[in-house]
Amino acid sequence: MDLNFTPEELAFRDEVRAFLKAGVPDDLRAKIKGGKRLAKDDYFRWHKALSEQGWLGSNWPKEYGGPGWTPVQKHIFEEECYAYGAPRILPFGVNMVAPVIMKFGSQAQKDYYLPRILSLTDWWCQGYSEPGSGSDLASLRTSAKRKGDHYIVNGQKTWTTLGQFADKIFCLVRTNPDAAKPQEGISFLLIDMDTPGVTVRPIILLEGEHEVNEVWFDNVKVPAENLVGEENKGWTYAKYLLTHERTGIANVGSSKAALLHLKAIARDQVKNGRPLIEDPLFRNRVAKVEIDLMAHEMTNLRVLAEVQSGGAPGLESSILKIRGTEIRQEITDLARRAIGPYAIPFQSEALDEGFNGEPVGPDYAAPIAQQYFNMRKLSIYGGSNEIQKNIIAKAGLGL
Repeated sequence: MDLNFTPEELAFRDEVRAFLKAGVPDDLRAKIKGGKRLAKDDYFRWHKALSEQGWLGSNWPKEYGGPGWTPVQKHIFEEECYAYGAPRILPFGVNMVAPVIMKFGSQAQKDYYLPRILSLTDWWCQGYSEPGSGSDLASLRTSAKRKGDHYIVNGQKTWTTLGQFADKIFCLVRTNPDAAKPQEGISFLLIDMDTPGVTVRPIILLEGEHEVNEVWFDNVKVPAENLVGEENKGWTYAKYLLTHERTGIANVGSSKAALLHLKAIARDQVKNGRPLIEDPLFRNRVAKVEIDLMAHEMTNLRVLAEVQSGGAPGLESSILKIRGTEIRQEITDLARRAIGPYAIPFQSEALDEGFNGEPVGPDYAAPIAQQYFNMRKLSIYGGSNEIQKNIIAKAGLGL
C-alpha cells in the first residue's frame, strides 16, 4: 500500500479546491463555519452546484452519470469539502439507495430513479429503524402484503432523518411473516411520501432540533414494480447498503476539520493565565485523539487501497464505524470542556441566520452544546457500536 498521493491525485485535489472556492456560496460557507442551522434550500443550493459540475454522484460510475472517480479521488473530494467548509452531501439518495438500485434494481428502476436523484427531482429518506427494531433490525414489523399489482403497507418507521424534506423513502418491510428466519422474510420497497396513508411526525431531539421523524403507514398502496430485486431478499440488499453507510460514517475529513477547530478554541481559551492548549492534561487528551485519528485515517486508506484494487469492505466497515464515531464524540466532548461555563446555557435561536441577540461567550461557543448533544447519536445509528463489536468478535475472531 502506497499512502502517498500520485501526481494525478494531487492535480485532482487542486481541481477540487478550485471548484469549492467558486462553487460554495460565501453565506453558506459562513453558516457551516459558524455552526448555524441549515434549511432545505441550503442543502439544495449545494447539491445543485455539485449536480451542474457532474460531481453529485461522487461514488457513481460513469455509465450512470457519475464522474467515475476512484475510491482515493472520492476520499480526497470529501476531505477537501470538509476542510473548506462545504455542507455535507445528504447520503440517502446518492450514497445509499442509488448503489442498491444500481446493483439489484431492474433496468426500468435504474432508468427512472437514478437520473432523478442526480437532477434533484427526488429527495430520499431511509425507512429502516422501528420502535423496538433498531440494532436488531431483523425484528422489524412493518408489513407489506401483496394484493394483485400492489403491496399494502402498514407499520411505523422511526428516527427517519430529514424525512420532513423527502419526496420518497426506501423501506425494509416484512413480506413473509412465516419465514424460518426473520431475515428471510424482508423485502426492499420504494415508496412515494405523498401516497395516501403516509404520515410524517416530528421527533424533537435533546438539543431542540427537528432532524428526525416518525413515519406511519396506514394501508399505503405501493405498486409492485417498486420492489427492488426479489421479494424476501431485502436483507441482502440492506446489508449491502449498511456496509456503504458504516464505511461513510468513518468521516475522517469531518473529524480532521473538527480537530483543527478544537485546537483553535484551545488556543483562544485561557486557563491560569495561559492558553488552554498549553495545559498538560488538556493537551494530552488532544494529542491522544489526534493520534487515534491518524491511525483511523491509515485504516481508512488501507480499505480504500483494497477497494481500488478490486476488493470490498467487510469487517473493516464495522471497525471504521466504531473508531470514527468514538473519535468524533471525543472531539466534541473536548470542545465542550474547552469553553467551560459557556457550554452550560444553550441558545437554540443563536443557531439561526441573522441572530442579533446577546451571545453567551465567544461566537464559536453557540453551537458547541448542540454539537455535543447531537454527536451522541453517532455510536447508535448505522448499527450501534456494541452490535458492531459483536460482529467483529463473531465473524472476525470466531468468538
